[in-house]
Amino acid sequence: MYENLNNYKVFYNVAKYKSLSKAAERLYISQPAISKSISKLEEGLEIKLFDRTSKGVMLTEEGEVLYNHIEAAFENIAKGEDEIKKISELGIGQLKIGVSTSLCKHILLDYLKGFITMNPHIKVIIDCHSTINTIKLLQEGKIDIGLICETDIPKNYEYKKLKDIHDIFVASDSYIDNLHLRETEEEKISDNPYFFAGNLTSFISDPEIKNDYKLSIKDILEKSNLMLLEPNNITRTHIDRYLADEDIHPNQILEINNMDLLIDFAAIGMGVASVVREFATDYLESGQIIELPLEKEVEKRTVGFIYPEGKIKQTALEKFLEYCTERK
Repeated sequence: MYENLNNYKVFYNVAKYKSLSKAAERLYISQPAISKSISKLEEGLEIKLFDRTSKGVMLTEEGEVLYNHIEAAFENIAKGEDEIKKISELGIGQLKIGVSTSLCKHILLDYLKGFITMNPHIKVIIDCHSTINTIKLLQEGKIDIGLICETDIPKNYEYKKLKDIHDIFVASDSYIDNLHLRETEEEKISDNPYFFAGNLTSFISDPEIKNDYKLSIKDILEKSNLMLLEPNNITRTHIDRYLADEDIHPNQILEINNMDLLIDFAAIGMGVASVVREFATDYLESGQIIELPLEKEVEKRTVGFIYPEGKIKQTALEKFLEYCTERK
């Protein structure tokens, strides 16, 4: 087949214009060369493709069948050439982004809105996965770029920081009050400067409030229904390390695979949740949840883009990274 590609091109033009001379003009070759190509193709296929008439040439029945397939093939080639030209001239292209559901909702969407407005011809595809799976998809070549929480970056990949995020523990005011009442019926804890008693918001704003029964941050995290993301998650690993370093050993853990649900569950009083402050801003500002003031804050992390070294030269990816960098 491949050795006949030029002959098929000649066949296509002769059939399209129904003339050897017009095909010769179109292809900038001589009419005898056109006739020779058609003859070679007919010999190779062992069929007659054209009937010669006084007005030109007409396709045979077999020639019509072949032309229908050849016509579609050459039209697709032409479309491909046009698309490449548009990509070069207008920045039209495709961009596949891997990102977790939470990072997509709370960070990526804001960037995408402006980027798509400025680049409406770039097709954006979102593939939602955890950071670990996003990196795997990137290595398999199934996505162009990933938005991830900072972690160990594989060799031959680049990481571009986008912003800082802060892990915190939150709960509803009522949950802390009820936890205090339940636990202090069994024991009294004193001589600890980091405690909660009664209404947490009032406690933080009024240092003069004193109570006989007090719960430390460590007590709250150990005695509460502590809601965390599932294991084998970058965020969960980070929180597990913090709890171990602070010698905090929770008695009851509820594992959930979605951070937005963690926030919602905390708001309805199901327990204390480990969340990212930047993802819970609306809930914190409205007072639906409160942030527990830790004795030692969880080490901040970064969110950024990961992509193969050198791949930034692709037009769509380059435009996207430039836009996000300028937005910082």
